Amino acid sequence: MFQRIYALILKEFLAMLLDPKSRATILIPPMVQLVIFGYAATFDLNHIKYAVFNEDQGSLSRQLLSRFQGSTAFSLKTSLTSDREIAPLLDSREVLVVLHTGPRCSENILNGSGCNLQVLIDGRNSNTAMLALNYIRDIVSGFSMDLQREHGGNLPPAHLNVRAWFNPNLESQWFIVPGIVAMLGLVVTLVVVCLSVAKEHEAGTFDQLLVTPLTPLDILLGKTIPGFMVGMFEGSVIILLAVVWFRVPLNGSLLILYAGLAIYCLSAVGVGLMISSMSTTQQQALLGGFIFLVPAVTLSGFATPIDNMPPFMQYITLLDPMRYFLIIVRRVFLEGAGFELLWPQFWPMMIIAGVTLTVSAWFFRHKMY
Repeated sequence: MFQRIYALILKEFLAMLLDPKSRATILIPPMVQLVIFGYAATFDLNHIKYAVFNEDQGSLSRQLLSRFQGSTAFSLKTSLTSDREIAPLLDSREVLVVLHTGPRCSENILNGSGCNLQVLIDGRNSNTAMLALNYIRDIVSGFSMDLQREHGGNLPPAHLNVRAWFNPNLESQWFIVPGIVAMLGLVVTLVVVCLSVAKEHEAGTFDQLLVTPLTPLDILLGKTIPGFMVGMFEGSVIILLAVVWFRVPLNGSLLILYAGLAIYCLSAVGVGLMISSMSTTQQQALLGGFIFLVPAVTLSGFATPIDNMPPFMQYITLLDPMRYFLIIVRRVFLEGAGFELLWPQFWPMMIIAGVTLTVSAWFFRHKMY
């Protein structure tokens, strides 16, 4: 009995290792996942971009602000001369934090009344905002204790006055739930489309389509439209639940949101058709979809900020359609952003959709002939 089992085990290993596709499946996906998770999936917050609006001419405010310049967690983007410059920086996500010291900060510290340091934080990503706020508290607390030792006094010399924009209470659901529109839309669309052509090949019905009056374009559209409609329906259900059940404010235009969702679904359909056309079985199609899906979600900025990733990883994220739609859906929900602000996210998705659909059409036609 053991000899028969040994022979069967040996046969399975030979079949697995002698097949080039099986060898690639065993070796390549784990290495890809390791690199992506090792570099991209980090919850550390480094090089926080911030701006400074210092109305005080005294030395103590400069000492306080120099603590941020000396920290490896912060990276100074610019110094402001007017409070009118604050909103555009936060709106465009050029900075995550703005530090604002009043005109009599140093004088108030010496008088014992303390300096009010206003901290303006982009609250769209509640996790990132909370991490940044904790870093700021540590720096201000260290500065306060050092000044107390030098000058004495009962009151701490610096007080934080925190205000989070776009998400005042830093509700995590306001950040996560709109992102689920992008994640589940991609998952469902990709699975439906990945199985479409592979299922026909595995069942032997794909050849039957070739003898029907249908042209290759007809068959391709017949495979594309159902997946697109499923993705749009799935996205609509999640948007409805986000607003009605989770009470996430929808401040922007539904027209802009659905325009982004449509282009996003088309790009997901293109990727799914590429994977499906290159697969001969449903198992291969599902595995190919999984290999694409996990890196796509990880590199999209769904859970961890793209700015924290190494530069070469940030370039790879430019190929991920989910990256762009996440910005669209979150900015429409939380900011009410208009089309003119979101156009830089629309045209890359349009290019990705066009390229993936064109390549999948080529694979499709190549497989038919």
